[in-house]
Amino acid sequence: MNEFLERFNIKIKNEKLYETAFSHTSFVNEHKHKMDYERLEFLGDAVLELVVSDYLYHEYVMEEGEMTKTRSCYVCENALYEYMKDLNLIKYIKVGSGEEKDGIIKKTIVADTFESLMAVIYLEEGFQKVKEVILNIIVPYIKNPNVVFFKDYKSTLQEALQTDKRSFHYEIVDESGPAHNKMFTAVVKIDNIIYGKGMAGSKKEASQEAAREALTKLAKTKK
Repeated sequence: MNEFLERFNIKIKNEKLYETAFSHTSFVNEHKHKMDYERLEFLGDAVLELVVSDYLYHEYVMEEGEMTKTRSCYVCENALYEYMKDLNLIKYIKVGSGEEKDGIIKKTIVADTFESLMAVIYLEEGFQKVKEVILNIIVPYIKNPNVVFFKDYKSTLQEALQTDKRSFHYEIVDESGPAHNKMFTAVVKIDNIIYGKGMAGSKKEASQEAAREALTKLAKTKK
């Protein structure tokens, strides 16, 4: 952690806040701690989207839809996981005994921790500092054409269906598991027929998986 703090010239003022950012609900429940990272994650998610949106708006000439697609590539679960891995921060995440399998922590938890950490930097150092940190981490990935974290299946499906003027919508049809480890099931209906189904640890990712399956099914029907 010291390496990360030194790299970005961050001075810890409230150690407990940083501990909270790395504490998953399962760990808090198991060790009877007071606070998990969920509130910080909520704030960090908003800060991250604002910083990346601001960067894309000022640095690139794109239509709204293209900016949305580009942003989703660099603030998605896969991307946040890679940032944490490259920063060597995953080892500091604290989870309960049932959340770690063979030394591997779920990608969703790792991604959530990145958002929580950004929230702490925002609270401790202010917006300009967290903006500097986020851009320092993410911009090199944006400028590297060989890095592709995520394909926006939902946008691809929307474009394909708009051509044929077909109606579609997404539904979350199931939600299971404890509060700290939810699993969501989403379906996408095209002309009121289910074409895709997906399961993931967040509603966004579940919808993307449903869209991916729908695109596969559409491709087969067009052959």
